[in-house]
Amino acid sequence: MLDVKFIRENLDLVKKSAKEKGYKVDVEEIIRLDDERKKELARVEDLRRRRNEIAAKMKGGKPDEELINEGKKVKEELAVLEESLEKVKEKYEVALREVPNIIFEDVPLGGEENSKEIKRWGENKEFGVDHLDYAISRDWVDFERGAKVAGTKFYYLKNELALLENALIQFGIKKILEKGFSLMTVPDLVSAKVLEGTGFNPRTSEQSDEYFVEGEDLALIATAEIALTGYHMNEIIDEKDLPLKYAGLSACFRKEAGSAGKHTRGLFRVHQFNKLEMYIFCLPEKSKEMHEEILKIEEEIWQELNIPYRVINIAAGDLGAPAAKKYDIEYWSPADRSYRELTSCSNCTDFQARNLNIRVRREDGSVEVLHTLNGTAVSLARTMVAVIENYAVSGEKMKVPEVLKPYLNNKEEI
Repeated sequence: MLDVKFIRENLDLVKKSAKEKGYKVDVEEIIRLDDERKKELARVEDLRRRRNEIAAKMKGGKPDEELINEGKKVKEELAVLEESLEKVKEKYEVALREVPNIIFEDVPLGGEENSKEIKRWGENKEFGVDHLDYAISRDWVDFERGAKVAGTKFYYLKNELALLENALIQFGIKKILEKGFSLMTVPDLVSAKVLEGTGFNPRTSEQSDEYFVEGEDLALIATAEIALTGYHMNEIIDEKDLPLKYAGLSACFRKEAGSAGKHTRGLFRVHQFNKLEMYIFCLPEKSKEMHEEILKIEEEIWQELNIPYRVINIAAGDLGAPAAKKYDIEYWSPADRSYRELTSCSNCTDFQARNLNIRVRREDGSVEVLHTLNGTAVSLARTMVAVIENYAVSGEKMKVPEVLKPYLNNKEEI
C-alpha cells in the first residue's frame, strides 16, 4: 500500500497513476476516513487516560460512589467508541489497499497494446514444431490422464521432457548462485495477510487467480514471490545487510482467470507449473539499479539457451497493483511466428514492504520502509515450450541446448 501521507501530498499523481493502471479508487474518501480515524482514535485515547486515572484513584482505599459511577460510564463509552474505531479503521484499510503503486515516469501509458519494445536479441527461425504435438508423439507429456486425476490443464511430464525440466532447473540454479542469490524452497501455501500484502489484489473479485483452501486462512501461491515477500514480514533489517538476494524454487498454482484471447494450447498456460524466482530486498535508492540487474540476468539466461527474444517495457494499464515498472521478456515462437510472453521482472518500490511492515535501519539509526523487486529466472512450463519450438525438428530427435548438456549426461539429442 501507499503511505497515506504521500497520498495527501500527491493527490493528483495518485489519481492519475491509478487511472492509468485501470483501478477505480476514491482518494478523497480515503482522506475522509483517515481524518475520521484520527478523531475517533483521539477520543478513545482520552477516555483510556481517564479510565486509568480513575483506576489509580480507586486503589488503596474505598472509592466514593461518584468515582465508581464515573468509572462505569467511562467504561461503557469506551466500549462503544472502540467498536466504532475498529469499523472506521477497517473501512480505511480496505480503501487504502485498493490504491495501486505509483508508476515511474518512463512507463508507457495506455493498455497492453501500448507496451514498448526496447530491445531484440537473436536470429528468429522461420519454422518450428507445435510443442504439444511433438511432445505427445514422443510420449513426453500426458494431459488426458492429468485431466482424469485433477481436471483440465493439469498434466504429467514424462521421460525426456521430465529430464529436460530438471536440467533447466539445475541450469537456472547454477546461474542465480553465480549472481549472488541464496537458494530457498518456500511454502506452497500462505496466509491471506501475506497474499494481500504482496499485492495480489485483482481489479475485481472475478479476476482472482489464486486457489483458496476452504475453511482455512490459506491460499496456494501463484509464484514464489508471495512467500519470499513474507519471509521478512514485521522485521527491521540493518542497512549493512542489504541487498538481500533470494531465489525461490516452488510449484505455482493459477486459475488463470481472465485469460481469454491468450495463447492457451498445451504447456503454455496451465494451472500448475514449477518456477525459479529471483527476489531482492534493497535500499530505496538502489531499486532502479537492482531492476536493471535482474533484467540482465534474465537476458543472460535466454542468450545462453540461444533462444531469440525481445524486451518489453510494460504499459501502465497492464501492470498489477504492486509494480511501479515491469519488464517482460518475450521469446520468438517459430511455431506461431510471433513473440510470446516468457518472463517478467518488476520493481515494486516500497508498496509490498509497507503492506507487510518490512523496514531498514539506516546507519544513522533512522528506520524507513525498504524496496522489493522480483523476476523470473526460469518458468518451467513456458521455457520447455520455447526450447522445443526452437530446437526440435518434426520427425527427428530434439537437439539439446549446449548449456543443458552437462545436466543431461552430455547428450547431443533427446
